[in-house]
Order: sequence, then C-alpha cells, then structure tokens
Amino acid sequence: MRRRLINSTLAVVLVVIAVFGVSLVIVETRTISSSAQESVDSEALRIVSIVDSRLIGGEPVNPDILADQSGAKRWARISIPGRTPIEIGTRPGGDVIRGLAEGERGETVIVEEARSVITDEVARTLMIIATVALLCVVAAVLLAVRQANKLASPLTDLAETAERLGSGDPRPRHRRYGVPELDRVADVLDASAERIARMLTAERRLAADASHQLRTPLTALSMRLEEVALADDLDTVKEEATIALTQVERLTDVVERLLTNARDPRTGSAVAFDLDEVIKQQLEEWRPAYRSAGRAIVHSGKQGMRAVGTPGAVAQVLAALIENSLMHGGGTVALRTRVTGNQSVIEVTDEGPGVPADLGARIFERAVSGRSSTGIGLAVARDLAEADGGRLELLQQQPPVFALFLSREVRGRTEPEAERPVR
Repeated sequence: MRRRLINSTLAVVLVVIAVFGVSLVIVETRTISSSAQESVDSEALRIVSIVDSRLIGGEPVNPDILADQSGAKRWARISIPGRTPIEIGTRPGGDVIRGLAEGERGETVIVEEARSVITDEVARTLMIIATVALLCVVAAVLLAVRQANKLASPLTDLAETAERLGSGDPRPRHRRYGVPELDRVADVLDASAERIARMLTAERRLAADASHQLRTPLTALSMRLEEVALADDLDTVKEEATIALTQVERLTDVVERLLTNARDPRTGSAVAFDLDEVIKQQLEEWRPAYRSAGRAIVHSGKQGMRAVGTPGAVAQVLAALIENSLMHGGGTVALRTRVTGNQSVIEVTDEGPGVPADLGARIFERAVSGRSSTGIGLAVARDLAEADGGRLELLQQQPPVFALFLSREVRGRTEPEAERPVR
C-alpha cells in the first residue's frame, strides 16, 4: 500500500511538472528571445541618437567617442552618407540577432549580437527550472512517504488488533488516528473487543458459578448412591433412590437457573410456592454434613408461609448460606422464618465469630472471602435472589445474620401462627 501511494503521488507530481514545466520553458524561451531583440534594437536607437546629435552640433564622430558615450558592448556599424562606415566592437560570427535604426540625416546603425548568448540564457533558465522541478519531486516523495506511513501504519495497527481479537485477547486498544474512516474502524473493533470480553467474562463466570453451585449437590448425590449401593433392604434402596432422583431434579434446576442468569440476570421464573417444603428439604440435605461436623442445624419461626419466587433458586440461596455457616461459622445454625409487611423473611445465623468488620460492606462481592474459599457462593446467592425480585442482606455481622427477603403470597385472611421451634 505504501508503494502504491508513493507511486500515485509521484505520478501526479510528474504530470503537473511536465505540463507546467514545458509551458514555462516555452514562455521563458520566447521572453528571453524577445528581450534580447529589444535590447539590440534599443542599443541601435541609442547609438543613432548620439550620431544625430553630434552631426547637428558639428562634432566629430569616431569609434572611441561613440563607444564611450553609448556604452555599447555589442558590435555596431554606423553608416553615414559620404563617410567611411564606423565599426564598434568585434563582429560576432555564426547566427546573430540584428537591430537596425536610421537617423534624421540618413545615417544607418546596425547592431548585432551572437544568438549563442540567448541560447546560454535559455540553458541557464532551463537549469533553474529543472532544479526547482527536482526539488518538487523530492518534496513530493517525502510527503508521499509521510502520508503513506500515516495511512498504512494505522491499517497495520488495526490488522494487529483484529489478529489479537482472533487469538483470544479482547482488550480494547482505544487508539485513534485522526482519519475519520480509520477511527470508525477502530471504534467498531473496540466495541467488538468489549463485547467479546463481556462474553468471555460471562462464560468464565458461568463456569465458576456452575462449579461452585454443583459441587455440594453432586457430593450429596454421590453419598446417596453409595448408601444405595451398600443397602440390603429393598425399602431402604427405594427410599434412597427416590431421594437421589429428587436431587437429580434439583441439579437440573440448578443448571437451568445458572444458564438463565448467564443469558439475562433479570429474567426470573417466579411462582408461588410453599416455603416450608424448601426449608425442610435443605434441612434434610445438610443434617448429615452438620452431624459429621458435630454441629446442629435447626428451624424455628412462622409456619405455613407461601412466598413468590423460584423454588430451585431459593433452595440454592439457602444452600449457599448454610454451607457458608458450615465452613466459616460455629455452633448451631438456626433458620428462622418471619413475616415483615408483605415479605417473607428467612434468617440464617450461627454462633461463630461472625463477619470481619472490613468485609461487612463487601461480603457479597465476587472473590471476597474471609478465608481461603472462592468467594463466589454469596455473590451467586445474591444474584439468584435478585433475579426473582427478592434480596439477600447481611443484617448483623456479629453474630452473623443473613436474611433472604421474598415477596409473600397471602391466601385469604389468616391469623399469624405462634412461632415454634422445629428440629
């Protein structure tokens, strides 16, 4: 591309120089010739006027006086009637230009100059024009190279950017080149890079979320299958297999939920459901893990509540809170249900040291963890809660109290039931 730009610019400059240069040479040649002829004619007139004035005054006319008074530098011949012709200077040979003038007393003056003088002057003029043309060509080449670099370098840079995008490096470069068309291409590439970066981030986030959210259900399912393999009683096998199938359905729901949030976090599938069933299922799933750790998990509070949300998502949020208490908390973990206004609230608390003061405001951010965990669980839990119009908050840091707020469905007019512990 650089070579094409340089060649095209140089071709335009050469055409312009050829057109205007030839015209200038013709004009200058004619001007020099005309000027030389006028100079010879002028000198002849000057000499004849001097001769006239001296003849009228009766003064002598000789070559020295005429040469001194006229300042003639060319050959001149003065013919006066009745006298011998007078010559001034040396007569040129070859081709000459001639000037002729006649006086009032019949005298004739002829002035000649070698045409080679005009040729030399024309040659000098041509040399000057050629030098200027050469300087113009050099300047045009330099400007063409500069302009070619100015246009080709951005294209090379844009090609490198496109290659980087193709190789998996979606960082936008935000470079602009002062050329509207190239800047438009750069804008499009940067926008594409940002979209690719968002897509890659979403894919990585989905992979991390799926790994985190499926880890515990898969472990529980594995334990159920081991119990099925070791059980001898047919009724026990059926019971464990039924529970395993339920867990498989929950895993399917988890995967669908993660994919839905990955496509559009605002998309929810909220329905009215029995909150007690979800809490009961979570208690049954996590009791073995807590029993193995020498800890307990209990439920208290209002019963018979119905909430609006996605049961699978609510189960995942509770699982994240319960797992968080198992890993980072201590003592008994308590799930407490209550009603506030038009919302159903599930609080999860434990007897551990609580959330450090420096993490309180950032506990739901990704990669933020009080220990060496991934820091993903609470962030995913908040996203799941907000997808169906709920919210997840940290009400208290020490001891820790996490609260899940869900829209409440009220069926008819019922009096609040007395809160009673359930184990």
